Amino acid sequence: MPHADLPLTARALSERHALPPDDQLRETLHNEVHARPPARIRLPALVVYVAVLNDGISREQECEHLRKLPGQANLSVASLGNNFLRLRFASHTLKWERHTEFTRYSLVQSLPEGALQGIDEDVLMASLRIDPAWLAAIPGQTVAAIMLAMVHGDAEDPATIKSLSAPWFDDRPTLASLLGLRRACAISDFRLRDSGFERMMVIAPTNTSELRAGRTSQRLLELETYRLMALRGLPVAKTLAPELSKAEAELAEITAHLEQTHIPDQTLLTELIGLAARIERATSQHMYRFSATMAYYALVQQRIEQLRENPIPGTQTLGEFLQRRVAPAIATVESTAQRLSGLSQRIERASGLLRTRVDIATEAQNQMLLAQLTKGQALQLRLQTTVEGLSIAAISYYVVSLVLYVGKAAKGAGLPINPEILAGGMIPVVLLMVWWGTRRIHKALHSEDGKH
Repeated sequence: MPHADLPLTARALSERHALPPDDQLRETLHNEVHARPPARIRLPALVVYVAVLNDGISREQECEHLRKLPGQANLSVASLGNNFLRLRFASHTLKWERHTEFTRYSLVQSLPEGALQGIDEDVLMASLRIDPAWLAAIPGQTVAAIMLAMVHGDAEDPATIKSLSAPWFDDRPTLASLLGLRRACAISDFRLRDSGFERMMVIAPTNTSELRAGRTSQRLLELETYRLMALRGLPVAKTLAPELSKAEAELAEITAHLEQTHIPDQTLLTELIGLAARIERATSQHMYRFSATMAYYALVQQRIEQLRENPIPGTQTLGEFLQRRVAPAIATVESTAQRLSGLSQRIERASGLLRTRVDIATEAQNQMLLAQLTKGQALQLRLQTTVEGLSIAAISYYVVSLVLYVGKAAKGAGLPINPEILAGGMIPVVLLMVWWGTRRIHKALHSEDGKH
């Protein structure tokens, strides 16, 4: 049998770990599904939720702020390593969650007395289990702040819904939906109060479990947070729209000028490079925001679907309201992103056309230079032929002169020779020999050029 010679403990350990070595990310990825468990909320309860942008805010700064809570002076940065922390106190809990662009703080406490009787905003803030000054000092910039009241009640009785929600929303018009299989009712007016908070309410049957209440609150709070994060791309798109319109007009003008030969290529190239640089800068600055907008909007749609809303007669559902209000903004962002991407592609095509035009002009210039060079070479060849003829005559002259001197020397030595007749007779011979020698040199040079 395998491992028969091992002790029982070692054999059991070996059988328990009968797997190849773990990937270094296996445990982290496996436990990701447990990283942010939903809260268990006992009704009636008040959830105070604040989401802040964490750009430039370190985990150490957030940990330092959490240490200011009672009994948390020894809180370590390592405890925030999983981007999730739940602090439990005697009468409340505080949940901290850090995401890519924002950090969420969720306080869950019992519903203050008189909260459903329309108490003053200042009185409500004073009844929080956490000092409002601590909330105001959270590092970052607020992107969402919600007070969610969760109470027991008949979610399908319009009279109950109205009587419970009217004081909480100061008798303002509200939106409401039945969630799931008519288990709860979610209500909101999507309006900011003087305190900076907006309000929501969940009315749930008495048999609603604490876990279900926690999941419901989490979905509603995430829905509103992701809605606001998705809309962060809208101001960017509106600001960028005039610049895109101007850039499109400039590109159209440059493209039209490509058909005209009287405008220098360097001028068009300078204009096109400047336009391409502006669009590339805009792309690098804003494309992430546009991509994030689409990702957050997908989460908004997902949370709306997870709520499984059912309409209440005479009242618009939360999901329907958000879709109608958010969808046009998202369409604007998506359209702007497409315009930016399309403009970049059109500039690239215009650059290709301009390069083709420059290449054609360069080709024509090269052909002209080649023709001039060929003409010069022909002239040089004729000149060289003339020079070679003169060279043959000169060399022959010097050779005949030497023959004349030789003849004179021989005559002086007593030989019967007429130097002038000798020199005159040698002229044809010398010319022929010099011409033949020049031809031999030409053939030798041409043969060497052919080899190379």
